[in-house]
Amino acid sequence: MDYRVLGKTGLRVSALSLGASPFGGVFGAVDQRQCGECLHAALDAGLNYLDTSPFYGQFKSETMLGQCLQGVPRDRYFLATKVGRYLGEAKAFDFSAARVRRSIDESLARLKVSHVDIIQCHDIEFAPLAQIISETIPALREMVRAGKARFVGITGLPLKIFREVLAQTEVDTVLSYCHYTLNDTSLTELLPLLEKKNVGIINASPFSMGLLTRQGPPEWHPAPENLRETCRHAIKFCEERGENLSRVAMQFALENKRIHTTLVGSASAAQIRDSLRWLSDPLPPDFMAEVRALFRPIHNLTWPSGLAENN
Repeated sequence: MDYRVLGKTGLRVSALSLGASPFGGVFGAVDQRQCGECLHAALDAGLNYLDTSPFYGQFKSETMLGQCLQGVPRDRYFLATKVGRYLGEAKAFDFSAARVRRSIDESLARLKVSHVDIIQCHDIEFAPLAQIISETIPALREMVRAGKARFVGITGLPLKIFREVLAQTEVDTVLSYCHYTLNDTSLTELLPLLEKKNVGIINASPFSMGLLTRQGPPEWHPAPENLRETCRHAIKFCEERGENLSRVAMQFALENKRIHTTLVGSASAAQIRDSLRWLSDPLPPDFMAEVRALFRPIHNLTWPSGLAENN
């Protein structure tokens, strides 16, 4: 496993990391045995960065992950969770200082740990950024001083939000999703700023939330139809050559060493093993280039998320 230093945090994280949203049953029913097997397959393979959120499965992801981590030495993994976005609550987005303080304590109880390594504001494009800067991040810094977290990060889809926040305050990590994939590499435009500020760079959804997989995206996926059609064409192109587009997508995301870690959501030990096998068997550069060329007509095509002012 390749390890990279996560910016100013100094954490030496695996280039491939485990996203625990499927532990919450958001992509189908799961049980503790299945999730435990997935977690231990990841840890045994050297994946040491785990990401979850209260939002995933209405607290189920954190609860399941906490159960599966019982008995695992705390120094075997780095743990990240989030605040601000909730499922089944009156306020789906609540970045107030009082709520995020309470949220951290609730997460620690579900995860059965005394601290998390990174506490992140979840999808900040759904809030006025002035609140994130003046209220939420200072509250999280208080939690760091209290020993409940070690570092503070922000997450979201529009890249604009990261520029605006970093222009006015400091964060330790940024989690960007769907912006360093075969179809969208716009995250590269943000890398110079992140590197200048020594911010840890976390890339999530290298499969574009299912667009780059054989099973395809969920019905609610916000991608426009021309992007969906291009992805379907790329899947067929790969299959006609006996290959899997997801393998291409995985190798593409992991080859950029400027990105510190790439999160892949899974509750399947077999999927973890497939990912590792794909990474250990590089595809021919000419084939990779052919696949990338299929996405040129829609390169960096995305969709809006959150408040209009944040897009």
